[in-house]
Order: sequence, then structure tokens, then C-alpha cells
Amino acid sequence: MTVIDPKAEWVPEAELEDDTDEMGDMPLSMRLSIADALTLGNATCGFLAVYFTTTGVLIPHLTGNGDGGMARHSAATAVMLMLLASVFDLFDGLVARKLRSSAMGAELDNLSDLISFGLAPAYFVLVWGMVANDAHQGVSALTGIVVLLAVVLRLARFSCLTLPNGVFQGMPSPFGALTVVSIVLLELPFVPTLLAIVGVAWLMVSRVEYPKPRGLLAVAMLGWIALSMGLLTAWAFDAPGGELLLQSGCALQLVLGAVIPLFATARRVNAFRDHRREARAAAQP
Repeated sequence: MTVIDPKAEWVPEAELEDDTDEMGDMPLSMRLSIADALTLGNATCGFLAVYFTTTGVLIPHLTGNGDGGMARHSAATAVMLMLLASVFDLFDGLVARKLRSSAMGAELDNLSDLISFGLAPAYFVLVWGMVANDAHQGVSALTGIVVLLAVVLRLARFSCLTLPNGVFQGMPSPFGALTVVSIVLLELPFVPTLLAIVGVAWLMVSRVEYPKPRGLLAVAMLGWIALSMGLLTAWAFDAPGGELLLQSGCALQLVLGAVIPLFATARRVNAFRDHRREARAAAQP
């Protein structure tokens, strides 16, 4: 028996047809766009990064088949998947601005970023703490939790705040994730490594401004990602000088994390000076 709710609001049939696809079974607002497909690629890369970290680094260590450290091939593959996830994250925003994004776009982006740039690097830190000779598993696990919570807080804040166009407040989570794994791959002593990772987590939830990757900055970011993949490949296959090149790339990643905010700060200072100059000019008779 069909029961009709007398309080239900009547919706014209034409409006129902306009909000559904040709088969009439899915609202147009819920259909995946090209940008959404790229976002799902981001999430897939994050999951695979966890997979390769587990099967190639953690399990060999637990079964006694590890080499006492981070297995090169699997660690490099996991980091390259995080790099690829950042490429998907960059392009889904560009495609969404050029074409369209579904109503789920923002939520999908946050969930995918949480997997690729929150869970994956935090898990990488945890596994490093289990396999490294001078590491402490419990402290490493706590540090991984700090990284994960920093990304959670950052993504939640990003959804709630309206910021000036062209800047992020706090280190972007993709850049933060890559900086965290770079610190691990530098193979510094245990305590400096933990302090550096916690520092990156603080930067992600701080009010330090980072420019959004658009225009030339986006091209530079893609070039840096391609170069990083090349360095990881050379390291994984033990190419001559590969380890030194990787160490140099990881160190440069840390330097970029500290230097890039200066560009946003300089632009803000210049804008403030221009505003004061215009105000003074307007005040003169």
C-alpha cells in the first residue's frame, strides 16, 4: 500500500526530470565529472602508497627478510605514488575551474587528500620507526599521529575559512606530505628527524601563508615533481651517485618549504606599501 505524507512538499515533475540524467536514476549534481575522476586517482595513489609501504618495507622486516632499513624499491615506489597523487590534486583543481565539478567535488577532494597526504605519509613515518635501526617505534607512532592530525585539522580549516585569493594558510598538505617523507629519506639521526617532522606538522596548521600553485608556479611544481621522480628512480636502482642525488633533492625540498612562504609574504608587504602610497597620494591636495 502506498502512503502519501500530507506534509510532503509537492515538486513539479518537470523539475524532477531536470535534476536527473537521461535514465532518470541519478541527479545531475551527483554525477562524477572529469575533475572528480582525477580526485579519485589521487585517493587510489594514496592507498597504493600504503600498500607498497606495507608489502615492500614492513612485511619483509617482520618476517626477517628485510635489510634493516627502508627497502629502496618499495619506499621509492610509495613516495612516487604520493608525488603522482599531488599531480592529480593539482590537475583536478585546474580542470574543475576550466570545466565543472560536481556537488561532491569539494568533499571528494578533502577525503582523497586525507588518504594520500595524511594517512600515507603518517604510515610511512610509522613504518620507518619500526624498521630503522636507531628509531623508537612508540615515539615514531606518536609522530605519525601528529602528522595525520595536522592534515585532518588543516583540511577541516580549509573547508571553513575564506582566504584571500591566491594563498593558502599553512603549508599545503601535498607539499607537507612530500616534505615529511623527504625528512625520513634524508636518514638523519632519530631525534632531529622527529623534530623536523613535528615542525612540518606545525607549519601545516600554522597561519604562515603559502602561494597557490598557479601559472608559472604550477609549471615549476610539475617540473620539481618530475625531477623528484627521476631522483627516486636513480636511488631505487642504485645508480652511480643516486643516493647523493636523492639526499640533495630531499634537502632542497626542506629548503623550499622554508623559502616559499617568503614569496607570499613579500607580495603581501608590496601590496601593503602600494596601498599606503596610493592613500598618501589621494590625501595630498
